[in-house]
Amino acid sequence: MSTQNNNNTRPPATLLFIFGGSGDLNQRKLSPALYNLFLDGWMPEKFAIVGLGRTAYSDEKFRKHLYDGIQEFSRRKGEQNGHWKEFSQHVGYLQMDGEDEAAYSKIADKVKEVEEQFGEHPNVIFYLAVAPQLVPDIAVKLGKLNLCKDTIYTRIVVEKPFGHDLKSAHELNALLTSMFAEDQIYRIDHYLGKETVQNILALRFANALFEPIWNRNYIDHIQITNAETVGVEGRGGYYEQSGALRDMVQNHILQLICMIAMDAPVNFEANEIRNKKVDVLNALRKITRDEVHAYAVRGQYSEGWMKGDKVKGYRQEEKVAPQSPTETFAAIKFYIDNWRWQDVPIYVRTGKHLHDKTTIITVQFKQAPHYAFPPEAAETWRPNRLTISIQPKTDIRLRFQAKRPGQTMTLSPVDMIFNYEDAYDGHEPEAYETLLLDVMEGNPTQFMRADQVESAWKVVMPIIEAWEQRPPVDFPNYSPGSWGPEDAEALIARDGRNWVTLPAPHKE
Repeated sequence: MSTQNNNNTRPPATLLFIFGGSGDLNQRKLSPALYNLFLDGWMPEKFAIVGLGRTAYSDEKFRKHLYDGIQEFSRRKGEQNGHWKEFSQHVGYLQMDGEDEAAYSKIADKVKEVEEQFGEHPNVIFYLAVAPQLVPDIAVKLGKLNLCKDTIYTRIVVEKPFGHDLKSAHELNALLTSMFAEDQIYRIDHYLGKETVQNILALRFANALFEPIWNRNYIDHIQITNAETVGVEGRGGYYEQSGALRDMVQNHILQLICMIAMDAPVNFEANEIRNKKVDVLNALRKITRDEVHAYAVRGQYSEGWMKGDKVKGYRQEEKVAPQSPTETFAAIKFYIDNWRWQDVPIYVRTGKHLHDKTTIITVQFKQAPHYAFPPEAAETWRPNRLTISIQPKTDIRLRFQAKRPGQTMTLSPVDMIFNYEDAYDGHEPEAYETLLLDVMEGNPTQFMRADQVESAWKVVMPIIEAWEQRPPVDFPNYSPGSWGPEDAEALIARDGRNWVTLPAPHKE
């Protein structure tokens, strides 16, 4: 779809500081996203981007470093008819150690310099693209700058993971809110910026077709699969402290559940939508430690083969303990205890080195009565199903029954498919483009509030604690290229159901 800005509504003047400016996240995601916003006419007329880091870069070397990232990682390659040269004039670099409190005077000086240059006070955004353990110290030092007390113009962006558990998340929230107003804090989860995720709200609430049947009376169950074909990709040290439950379920997957299960908002103001999401998290049934074995499954991949290549087992990965109990796969059955969803199971699974790279949400409707049809019609009977594919394909498909041509009443399930690529011209924006624009515009709708983060941790903490108390005895328990451990199949099969996977794309 075209994202070109044709209505000339741009964010106000903006000064963006990126802590970790010389790091991987900025090169791979942030700068390519900002450049695409610039190409599409969404950047402010007056803006400055300043990378902060310990690496010794001149402005020119820093720009070259970012340009190399755009060449490799952006959805747009190349010089773009000289636009990069124009964009890069807005980009600079400040070498500083985030642990050195005296160095923060450079930031205050830069703000004054840019303010004089712009002839107005810009929005000042601090993006903390740094390791989680560095966030509290940087936030404290930023909080001492007088400009951070300005709740209208100053914002701070914090990447996930937001805390390691409920206690640390609560402490981090308390620290941040002691120095910044809640409206200044943007806790970013890039999943919420994906076009297909945002389209869930449009699908549900802009169509009279779905909302009347979006409840326990018509829906049998819901599934969410988030599968990756890669392993930990050299991030063994990080993953040892995280695991699949913390890395994916606590944030991405619970946020998807919120989008699917929330009640209709009264309006699209940020806090109204976030209130509805918190209602879902608070209604999620809290699993007790003694019940965890009946609701949750964990797994860890062994060594094996992926698409003809031999891959290491998780325990053989760099910076991973030889007998590591860390899960690389998790499957959980959730329930939401409220009027809309009582007794509708929500099955989720996520893992590394699985069969396909895919993120899909499946809403399975209850069986329609088929007593009026002849026996041969019942042989191919399938319940209606709505499937929302988030990646790598972006489409929405609705399965329904149709009669096959011929003299007999033979029914077959068929799919109506809405495909983004077929429906719209151009490329859909990357998630970071959407979210960075929201930060510049001061729109916190797609960012997690403090109570959202803590409510999400409350949901998963009993599972984390139960797994820590009872180390796994069967790790590794699934092969690369599979769909995870057998227990994950049993989790859903016990209820007479099975995991849904999309058919492989047709190749010419």
